[in-house]
Amino acid sequence: MSQRRVVVVRTGTANLASVLAALKRLGAVARLTEERSDVERSDLLVLPGVGTLAAAMRKLSDDGLVLPLRERIARGKATLAICLGMQMLLEGSEESEGVEGLGALPGFAERFPEGLRVPQLGWNSIEADAGAKVLGTGYAYFANSYRLVDAPSGWTVAMADYGGKFVAGIEKGSVVACQFHPELSGAFGLDIIRRWMESC
Repeated sequence: MSQRRVVVVRTGTANLASVLAALKRLGAVARLTEERSDVERSDLLVLPGVGTLAAAMRKLSDDGLVLPLRERIARGKATLAICLGMQMLLEGSEESEGVEGLGALPGFAERFPEGLRVPQLGWNSIEADAGAKVLGTGYAYFANSYRLVDAPSGWTVAMADYGGKFVAGIEKGSVVACQFHPELSGAFGLDIIRRWMESC
C-alpha cells in the first residue's frame, strides 16, 4: 500500500498516542489538527474520542469544526470515527442530556442496562454483515458505558452483545464508525484501519 496521509482531529478527549501509533504501524503519515480547512479537504480523517460527549462537542464547537464535520460525513468523505467519535456522529447521548451531537446519524447512545459492569472494558466478539467492505467478524477491544442499539438505515453494520445486542460498528462507503477501538484490537483492528485507508 502506498503511503497515506491522515489527519487526526484533536477532540480533547482521546488517547491520541495509540491512534497515531497504529497509523504509523500501517505506514501512514499522521498529524493532529484543529483546523477547519483540514477537516474540509483531507482525504483521510480520524475522529477519535474517549470520555464524555459534552466535553468533546464543546471542543469541536470551540474550534469551529461541528459544521465541517457534518458536511464531510454527508459528502461521504473518508472518515473513521472511533469509540466516543462514533457517538459524536449521533444526535446525542444519555450521558450528556441536552447536548447535541453532530447529528450526522440518527439515534442516541444509551447506557448499558442496570446490572452490567460499566464501562465494558475488554475484548468482545463482533459480527459484521456479509456485505461489509471494511468492518470484519472477530474480536475487538471495547471501553464504553454507552452504545447505539439500533443501526441507522442504509448502513452496513457489525453487531456485538453485552447485555443485549448493540451496534459495534457501521460503514457506508468510506465513512466508518467503530464503538470499539481498532487501534487497540491487534491485527484484527489494524486490518480494519488498513481497509478503511484503502477505501477512499
